[in-house]
Amino acid sequence: MALFKDILAHNESLFQDTMALDLEYVPKIVPYRENQQKYVAECIKPLFNNRSGRNLFIYGSSGIGKTVAVKHVLNELNQETDDVFAIYINCWKKDTEFKILKDICDQLNYKFIANKSSDDLFEDVKKILNRKSVVICFDEIDKIESTEIIYSILEDILRKTIIFISNDKKWLLNLDTRIKSRLSLEILEFKSYNFEETKGIINQRVELAFMPNVFDKDSLSIIIEKTFKTNDIRNGIFLLKQSGDIAESKSSRKISHEHVEEAILKLSNFNFTRSTDFIDEEKEILDIIKDNSGKSITEIFDIYKSKEEISYRTFQRKVDKLKKSRIISTEEINEGIRGKSTKIYFSKKLTDF
Repeated sequence: MALFKDILAHNESLFQDTMALDLEYVPKIVPYRENQQKYVAECIKPLFNNRSGRNLFIYGSSGIGKTVAVKHVLNELNQETDDVFAIYINCWKKDTEFKILKDICDQLNYKFIANKSSDDLFEDVKKILNRKSVVICFDEIDKIESTEIIYSILEDILRKTIIFISNDKKWLLNLDTRIKSRLSLEILEFKSYNFEETKGIINQRVELAFMPNVFDKDSLSIIIEKTFKTNDIRNGIFLLKQSGDIAESKSSRKISHEHVEEAILKLSNFNFTRSTDFIDEEKEILDIIKDNSGKSITEIFDIYKSKEEISYRTFQRKVDKLKKSRIISTEEINEGIRGKSTKIYFSKKLTDF
């Protein structure tokens, strides 16, 4: 069988840097977010004079550059000075006080954490951070389980700027009053990209990621239009990568309209929340839901409980986390005499064109 006959030569590729199509990639230039980055930097600047900076809440819809813009500022901060710690926490992955403190220890390269409680770790972290100034960014802050760590930082860390990032402005409404009053938060909204900005960002990624002239004008226009319509740059990045992979698999030296259309068909099954964003328990629960989509939450719990010891409350909390990610959906069903039950569905289609 000539399985490898019709492929590009071993030294041929449509890509020159696939890292530019990684969702975690931070480009050297973040276009159309210069004003927002300047605002973030202004909040941090007092730290250079050994004073606390201003605390900031950043909000806006998904996939419009909030995280990449802040990470870019933190990268520049690290290049500018060694006198300010720059800490970035993804609260989707690190949603408890202990996980957050352990992550901070990892970023500080502090290794003496074995058998220590959250209180012990915070005392260690406090001593290190108070040697300098610190910027702490809590991304996806609405996913955090408890805000006690924020209160502790406000009380015990001397010179700091705290940055929160969220898709949901309403998170602030439920924030503990004692924390809110101490934060004195400034608010920065990231608005959606317009069509020309979307076009510019997609063109930038094409220049970084692909060899010259591999996209024809029409196929790239389709990706730009789809990206703008869904208001999420991650859609465009996904389509660029998939279109290139499909073209290469067909031994094409150009990315055509047909390759893009095939990539679009895959987009409906693409989930921006990576499996690495979940701990093992949540992955196992998700797998059970995927295999038993449409069953009640009680039935799903019974299946999982037969494999792992877990309380219903803890199970419910993990299901709620999966629901917030849009990986699953739930529906209340009235079953007459038997009362109401909650059905759980694995959500395949996340993006509706």
